[in-house]
Amino acid sequence: MDRIERLRLFLIESPIKMARLQGVGNIKGTVKRVLLELTTANGIVGWGEAAPWEVFTGTSEAAFAAIDVYLRAHVIGAPVNRIRELTRTMDKALVGHSEAKLAVETAMFDILGKSCALSIADLLGGRVRDTIPLSFSIADPDFDADMRRMKIMVEGGHRIFKVKTGVKSHAEDMAHLQAMRDAFGDKIDLRLDYNQALKPFGAISILRDVDQFRPTFIEQPVPRDCLMAMASFARDLDTPILADESCFDARDLMEVIRLTAADAISVKLMKAGGILKAQALMAIADAAHLPAYGGTLWEGGIALAAGTQFIAAAPGMSLGCEFYMPHHVLTEDVLEERVGNEEGHVVVPDGPGLGIKISEASLRGNARILAER
Repeated sequence: MDRIERLRLFLIESPIKMARLQGVGNIKGTVKRVLLELTTANGIVGWGEAAPWEVFTGTSEAAFAAIDVYLRAHVIGAPVNRIRELTRTMDKALVGHSEAKLAVETAMFDILGKSCALSIADLLGGRVRDTIPLSFSIADPDFDADMRRMKIMVEGGHRIFKVKTGVKSHAEDMAHLQAMRDAFGDKIDLRLDYNQALKPFGAISILRDVDQFRPTFIEQPVPRDCLMAMASFARDLDTPILADESCFDARDLMEVIRLTAADAISVKLMKAGGILKAQALMAIADAAHLPAYGGTLWEGGIALAAGTQFIAAAPGMSLGCEFYMPHHVLTEDVLEERVGNEEGHVVVPDGPGLGIKISEASLRGNARILAER
C-alpha cells in the first residue's frame, strides 16, 4: 500500500488586478494562500490549497502553521487510499482550520486519482456535468470599470453576474442595478450578495426595492446568526434567499432547513473543510430540495480545480459557481495551464486526480513565496 512520504508547504502571495469591495471585508493589492505538495513512497505527487480569508474563516499564516505543526505528523505515513480515516484523524488532532484540512484532503484525492487513472469526480461517483456556469462578482470600487468588463464578458458569452450590494449606499446600489438592466436587459442572470451588510430591522424594505430587478437570488442579506430574519425574507419576497455565512456545515444546514431560513445555499469547500464534508452537506440539501451554488474566497487554480471536480459530481450544485479568481482577478497562477474557461463556463479538467499540472518552474515563477517548509 502506497503511503505519504514527503510534505512540502508554501505560503504564497499573489497580486490582483483590481480592488474588491465585499461587504464583510475588502481586498486590495495582493492575496495570500497556502499550497501543499504531498509525495508518496512510489513518487506520486498530489497538490492541495488552503485559501482562508481573515474576516471569513481565518488567516493563511494560521493554515500554514496548522499543517506544519499539527497535521504534518498525521499526514506522513498515511495510506493514500484511506482518505476518510485521515480526515477523522485530523479532526481529532485539531479543532477548526477547515482550509488546512481541505488542502490535505485535496492532495490525497489528487494522488489517489493519479494512482488509478481516475479524476476526483470519478472517485466521487462520476460526472453529472462537464462544464459549470461561471458567475463573476461585480465588486470593483469603480463601477464604470465593472460595466466595461461586463460588456466584454457578455459579448464573449458570459451571462451570470453577482453584484456585491450593501457596500455602497442603497441609492447607489439601485442606480447600478438599473444601469445593468438598462444595458443588458434579460441577457444577464443577475444575482445580489449583501455579505451580511444589512441589519435585520428595516432590511425588508431595502430587499423589496431590489426585488424589482428580478435577481435570481439574494445572498446573505443579514448577519449569519439572524436566521429568523432570513426566514421572514424567504417567506415574504418573490426572490429566493441564499444562505452563505449562515451555512458552514451540516449542523448549520439542518437549522436553516428547520427554520425555512433559505431557499438555496452556497457551498464553499474552504468553509466545509473538505470534499467529503461538502458531499455530506449536499446529501442533506438534496433531501430538502435546496439547490446549491459554488461559492469562493480567494482561491487559485489548485482549489478551483478541486471545486470543479466536486461540482461535476454533485447533481444539486445546479446554480453555477464563482470560480473566476484565476482567470479574471489574479495576475498570475502556479498552474502550467489554467483550468479552461469557455463562453461563460468553467470546463472541468479531464485528467487524473485534479487534472492539473504544476512544475517547480511554474510554482516559483508565478508566486511570491513568503515561507516554505
